[in-house]
Amino acid sequence: MDTIENLFLTLDSYLGSATYFPFALLLAGVFFTVYLKAPQLRFFSLAWSILRGKRTRAGAPGDTTHFQALSTALSGTVGTGNVAGVAFAIHLGGPAALFWMWVTAFVGMTTKLVEVTASHNYRKQDESGRIAGGPMYYMEYGLGLKWLAVFFAAALIVSSFGSGNMPQSNNVAQGLEVSFGVPTFVTGLVFASVLALVIIGGIHRIARVAARLVPLMAVLYAIGALGVAATNAENILPSLSAVFADAFNGSAATGGFLGASFAYAFNRGVNRGLFSNEAGQGSAPIAHAAAKTDEPVAEGIVAILEPFIDTMLLCTLTGVAILSSGVWTEKFETEFDRGSIEYLDGSYTEARKEHADLLANHLAINPPDEDPVKRLSATIEVRAGLSLESEVTVLHNRSIAEDVRYYVDGNPYSGSVEVKEGALVTPGITVSGKSLLHSVPLTAEAFKRSVFGGYGQYFVTICLVLFAFSTALAWSYYGDRAVTYLFGLRWVNPYRCVYVAAFFAASVVDTSIIWTISMVTIALITLPNLFGLLLMVKEVRSLIETYEERQRG
Repeated sequence: MDTIENLFLTLDSYLGSATYFPFALLLAGVFFTVYLKAPQLRFFSLAWSILRGKRTRAGAPGDTTHFQALSTALSGTVGTGNVAGVAFAIHLGGPAALFWMWVTAFVGMTTKLVEVTASHNYRKQDESGRIAGGPMYYMEYGLGLKWLAVFFAAALIVSSFGSGNMPQSNNVAQGLEVSFGVPTFVTGLVFASVLALVIIGGIHRIARVAARLVPLMAVLYAIGALGVAATNAENILPSLSAVFADAFNGSAATGGFLGASFAYAFNRGVNRGLFSNEAGQGSAPIAHAAAKTDEPVAEGIVAILEPFIDTMLLCTLTGVAILSSGVWTEKFETEFDRGSIEYLDGSYTEARKEHADLLANHLAINPPDEDPVKRLSATIEVRAGLSLESEVTVLHNRSIAEDVRYYVDGNPYSGSVEVKEGALVTPGITVSGKSLLHSVPLTAEAFKRSVFGGYGQYFVTICLVLFAFSTALAWSYYGDRAVTYLFGLRWVNPYRCVYVAAFFAASVVDTSIIWTISMVTIALITLPNLFGLLLMVKEVRSLIETYEERQRG
């Protein structure tokens, strides 16, 4: 298993986590925005009008309304990225990361328009008479690249499990166990049963559920985030000021945060923004293909609202809550993830600026060739859970850990701890102490700094459950359409059965390798989709111009 995970980690280093990947997505969005004359601005008000059904011809072909199609697509994008992804981006890149999430969302609005318009223009009917669409259809029928369409669809099926299914189930199960003490297998059984009842009904039932669930969870989460912001109102303007001030300079060290360069803030902000709104990924066009309209451009215009709602609104609310509460610079008592621990040779403190600068460079995406900060390889003596070594610094979650303690089976440990190249290698030892938090725990701490007090963490857990479940619903449909394209309708029900079984299994097993596979498959569907869209953009511009002429006439 370790060999397989190492293989996918290597692939990810050349694909999803590679520096060029966010650049490719961002530059594609910038090109589409300039080439199509900023349609996200020109058509923004029109998008809301179309969404309300005011410009839809009665009897137009399709399976869902514009609102249902948008809700289904949003149920796939509004998810853990809005709760955990923003927190992770700020943890890594500081306030500046939020700025680059906004930029990504702005240009991503055009990318959504292009991919949805292209896919909608080449949608087909399946054997049952229902609409089937997505990038694989424009790749085959618009570009004549059948091999690319097959590759995309196959990667999409794998990604439906690695991105939309198993990690979501694991998040739901773990969150309910920690917050409410619900056993993971109970969560898995209940939610897998509900998932089965919904997805067996196909796009009609998924769309109806999404149309009710998405507005509910978005409003619920917005209320919680606004509660945090209201409690820390005096910090909102300084926080937003830091977002813009740090955008091109990087974020300076403050509190337990060691600082982040411009490159780090840019990379993480763009990366997390794209992960959240999925612009260019090719998934949302599958949901929009089912919309009742004979105007591909009209549905493309509706799609520009996705990054706006997902990132410009919901992600911003999370970001403001975290920044205004100040929790992103504070250290909290936590059990350390062994993979996030790094031992350094020497004693460092963030109170000294030169130390903070050295450690920030050491933790950068591209650390200096002659890095003066050295990883420790030594044996550390521990007595009653406390290290006896003074010239050792422990990093955890990109911060200097404090009050570090060692345990075995819950009892303070005494003995030797082996460290090799900065990593803890002695098995069976649990390490805890104070360090920065990220992802869901960081957002939960922010929500505690509000009118909800200690109940804030339950607020986050409930929203996370709704987000994760809605994501699983949407991705079941994406995989459904990919299976239909590759193998025909008769294989859809077997796929759904496996999808539900995987959702249950992931609630009780470790899914770390699934996350790794997910990062690779996301790149494997995004890169061919971007390639296809660059070939299709001239046709999309022609469709837009024709649509505008009809609207004027």
